Amino acid sequence: KDGTNVSLDTSLILQGDDSELDVPPTKDTNLPTCLLCVCLSGSVYCEEIDIEAVPPLPKETAYLYARFNKIKRIAVSDFADIPTLRRIDFSGNRIEEIEDGAFSKLLLLEELSLAENRLLKLPVLPPKLTTFNANQNRIKSRGIKANAFKRLTNLAYLYLGHNALESVPLNLPESLRILHLQYNNISTITDDTFCKSNNTRYIRTRMDEIRMEGNPILLAKHVNAFSCLRTLPVGTYY
Repeated sequence: KDGTNVSLDTSLILQGDDSELDVPPTKDTNLPTCLLCVCLSGSVYCEEIDIEAVPPLPKETAYLYARFNKIKRIAVSDFADIPTLRRIDFSGNRIEEIEDGAFSKLLLLEELSLAENRLLKLPVLPPKLTTFNANQNRIKSRGIKANAFKRLTNLAYLYLGHNALESVPLNLPESLRILHLQYNNISTITDDTFCKSNNTRYIRTRMDEIRMEGNPILLAKHVNAFSCLRTLPVGTYY
């Protein structure tokens, strides 16, 4: 009889109103990605949710928007099984490190934004990029390899403003239309920076805009460096 009463009391406690329990809100980062983020037909939106790492992505993800979070590092494993990605936006995070090869398998990737982070150097970029944005980082010229952009034959928009570059990146592709280098530490350029000093007939037919304002360079001292351009760079001439 006593045993029955104990069992009944326990049962009543277990069936009690959960609202009376003092349970703190959960911050379980192991929740499925599509409960933390919004997933819509190939697009994953993980914006302003304070994640500190790239979440596991559904297969067939084409577009990832993970802006304004607390991501510090991008690993090779983050995208190893998602070759379908076409656009990635990591603007406004705290990224300091990107593992070698993190983007190497993304052969369809066309747009990549790493703006407003803490990068000191650029990762190896996938070959089909058309747009790359690394504005407002801490990148110096030594953090960009000599052939970083040479093989990107589809690259049309390159944004490297508000960094710490001492020189214009080398081997810019012929496909480039827009180049932003404003507010760096660029103090000199050569006749081969944009043009070809050994070919006076060479014209960069696709280049529409170069921004170099906010650099210590006086552009009027380097007139020959712009002989192949259809429009002069924006910047200080006098």
